[in-house]
Amino acid sequence: MHSVENVTYAELRVGTTASVTRPISATEVEALAMVSGDVDSFHFEAEGGSIPRGVCARAVGAEAIVSGMLSRRLPGPGTVVLEQQLRFDGVIAAGDELTVEVTVRELLPDQLVRLDCAVRRGDTVLVDGSVLVRAPTERIRYSQVATPEMILRRNDEFAKLLRRCEGIAPVRCAIVHPCDRDSLLGALEATRRGLIVPVLVGPAARIRAVADAEGAPIAGYELVDTEHSHAAAQRAVELARAGQVEALMKGSLHTDELMSAIVPSASGLRTARRISHVFILDVPAYPRPLLITDAAINIQPSLRDKADIAQNAIDLAHILGIAEPKLAILSAVETVTSEIPSTLDAAALCKMADRGQISGGLLDGPLAFDNAISLEAARTKKIVSPVAGQADILLVPDLESGNMLAKQLQYLAGADSAGIVLGTRVPIVLTSRADNVRSRLASTAVLALVAHARRQPPQPR
Repeated sequence: MHSVENVTYAELRVGTTASVTRPISATEVEALAMVSGDVDSFHFEAEGGSIPRGVCARAVGAEAIVSGMLSRRLPGPGTVVLEQQLRFDGVIAAGDELTVEVTVRELLPDQLVRLDCAVRRGDTVLVDGSVLVRAPTERIRYSQVATPEMILRRNDEFAKLLRRCEGIAPVRCAIVHPCDRDSLLGALEATRRGLIVPVLVGPAARIRAVADAEGAPIAGYELVDTEHSHAAAQRAVELARAGQVEALMKGSLHTDELMSAIVPSASGLRTARRISHVFILDVPAYPRPLLITDAAINIQPSLRDKADIAQNAIDLAHILGIAEPKLAILSAVETVTSEIPSTLDAAALCKMADRGQISGGLLDGPLAFDNAISLEAARTKKIVSPVAGQADILLVPDLESGNMLAKQLQYLAGADSAGIVLGTRVPIVLTSRADNVRSRLASTAVLALVAHARRQPPQPR
């Protein structure tokens, strides 16, 4: 962080120069390519589908490099760029050390200034030409200025999810106790996008009060009146058991309250498969969607539970378009040892997959997190595996580790998160008050895809 101060028009002189030399990061290469609109994969020398290594100077929008110099150094804050005449040559790659230089060539009336500009890598001129700007007339000084941190979404997996929902019939979904702003408006937005047909289940007066307060018309939607949240959960489950809805979405009640109505064998929504939850994460630094299971329902799953949890996740991956998902069974180490029970479970799960007890995907484990998602880490540890370094699914040892992992990726790595409950008669979304609109819509898209898949006759494997 540093202070930035401009140079006013009255202070400028012909020949005044400013230059900066610094390396350019992979994030900047990608950002500039996106700014320029030239993101054709032809320009990117990808390595294993990871960070792009180089891109032509025109594609990365070298104008942005020059403009940054003008707006932050000379003349600095308050500068308005009016015209650019720049020539481009060469390649800019992540890690290149670039020198950007601007020099006042001509002072014109009305605070207009023409400057010569150049971008060099060593002795190689990558960009040169001139720009015309209107210089500031008053002193502007910013203290403690920092370049904003940028998170690039290379894949935008959630946009792909929404596109996969195009053309499928909306899912009739019970919204359980939508008695606050976020849960009601989230469901109505999913409705507007054609993902669901909502059935609002809960205290009718409270739901209408929220709708009135938010200016959200709900007169055209079915509203099932119940006395309180517990009754709403029970009634929604009854609707699902009767085939009157194809899915459930949690509203403003507690997760435990909803799950307590879902779990009972006689009156709930259980199947022969263990109920489990899957997070679907769009991690900016990872080249594919990442599924994490189970981080929300099974606290300390047994080996048998983990087999069902794995199968639920594999089946979901198929629905999401992953033909042969790679499932990494996580532990603290990648070797089997009796001192760490999760490594024994991992070895057993792999053997179960060999015998066909878990099908539809490739399993490997135990794998530590680094060698599950990093090819470089796997190679360093000499792990030869079709899963290591390129996992689609991470099966965690227990709820605590899974929940921490998912939230670390969300809050420290900028991952977007969606989630779905599986192993039940109908798919279920457990929304959180911390979920943004993007996450809520993505979860609903997953719900719609799962419900749609269940409408289809089963396909032989």
